[in-house]
Amino acid sequence: MKKAIAFALVTVFVLIVPSGIASAGQNDVIREGSCGDASDWKLKVSPEDGRLEVEFEVDQNVSGDRWRVRIRHDGDLVFRGTRTTRGASGSFEVRIVENDTSGSDVFRGRARNLSTDEVCVGSATF
Repeated sequence: MKKAIAFALVTVFVLIVPSGIASAGQNDVIREGSCGDASDWKLKVSPEDGRLEVEFEVDQNVSGDRWRVRIRHDGDLVFRGTRTTRGASGSFEVRIVENDTSGSDVFRGRARNLSTDEVCVGSATF
């Protein structure tokens, strides 16, 4: 009897939980691309409580490099700062939350490596 209940619970978990996880990001807009050298960028826009979460990531595979980062929303500068690549992946991420304006929301991320002058530019429309 206990084995049957445990089997039923595991079956329900396997069937229900992955579909809930998959649907959580079904409205996300994700764009990816290459930078001027060997780095890659990713820009993700997700709905979050009536607003938009924006994540701009650069993966360089070199830890310790500083990058100047800017994010624009419909042409307006909404983030400006410096980030340093960290960890084994040699990456950084900037996360901001913006108001969801009427119509399309266009986000543009730009990062420039302060050591090598490599530039990453990406955009996503939500």
